[in-house]
Amino acid sequence: MSRAIYLDYNAGSPARPEVVAALIDDAGRPGNASSVHGFGREARRRMEEARARIAALVEADPAGLVFTSGGTEANALALRGCGHRRVLVSAVEHPSVQDGLTEAEIIPVDGNGVVNLAALDALLAADSAPALVAVMLANNETGVIQPIADIARIAHSHGALLHCDAAQAAGRIPVSLSALGADLLSLSGHKLGGLPGSGALVLADPKRPLAPILLGGGQERRRRAGTENLPGIVGFGIAAALAEAEIKDGTLPLEIRTMRDHLEKQALRRVPQGLVLGSIAPRLPNTTCLALPGVAAHTQVMALDLAGLAVSAGSACSSGKVAESRVLAAMGASAEIRGSAIRVSLGWASTPEDVECFLSAWTDLASRKGFTVAPAAKAA
Repeated sequence: MSRAIYLDYNAGSPARPEVVAALIDDAGRPGNASSVHGFGREARRRMEEARARIAALVEADPAGLVFTSGGTEANALALRGCGHRRVLVSAVEHPSVQDGLTEAEIIPVDGNGVVNLAALDALLAADSAPALVAVMLANNETGVIQPIADIARIAHSHGALLHCDAAQAAGRIPVSLSALGADLLSLSGHKLGGLPGSGALVLADPKRPLAPILLGGGQERRRRAGTENLPGIVGFGIAAALAEAEIKDGTLPLEIRTMRDHLEKQALRRVPQGLVLGSIAPRLPNTTCLALPGVAAHTQVMALDLAGLAVSAGSACSSGKVAESRVLAAMGASAEIRGSAIRVSLGWASTPEDVECFLSAWTDLASRKGFTVAPAAKAA
């Protein structure tokens, strides 16, 4: 293999070429979007154009979109700014939500990682205090998609708000804020092919009160203080517009799903002891959580890295460590499976050749670890 292959899009997508070009053009421009002179007004125009593009991706009102430094800050703003002291989060949330409030109540999930709706209903019924329910749209480790519209109906029937972390889903599947029924929605620019350091919290009702967690300025309609990251925001807007066009066209999502399905089919054909976790539930088209029982996840990640392939295990927000997955534990997976699962996630620049290189390296590793491996299928 003559090049490194990146298969970790759920951790962060490579910036799209159009975003890089815009960054080069935009980074040298003067102007603060809060300034009233011509440079400031031009900066404001570029920022509002990006705001409209990002809002369009999730079919939301641009007036309800608050720019943040990323998905983590957007989640923190939702959890702490909504004004509700009682917070319920699913057992498979991203660490920025699950660890965002130490006193949060946990909503259990089934063996596929899907929220137990009856348990959520019972939890909300047990306490009449105003509550915020936080459930992600699609899981970062397994790609499993939650029934957010059903969760919203349950939450609203108890007078609760619903926050949905859509960082992994936006740009990979169609997302409509009104169809989901969520009150707050988090987005992340670098998951779409934008730049790190750009994110947003979207309010379904732009007039909903939201207490800022960063103070000291009147930016973002006094909902988030601090000079906006204009180059990151512009890139976020470009990436959102490109992703929206791809979803409407349907070609790229279909190609990615075809590659992912081929990867899983061939991996399990060649190594029948392998497992794909969460495969029965609806999933993102780009994500697979693949276990090789008895072979530690960190061993697989390191071996694949040495072979020139980048994959991950667990959440990418863990200080560079490969730790046992809390998501898989919540799904009831055994310790052996939890410790041997890796995540492969594809994206806009992935190719069928990338998938074949992964299959070759992963099955070679399985063979070295004592698994009986079937030969690769001959090309038709």
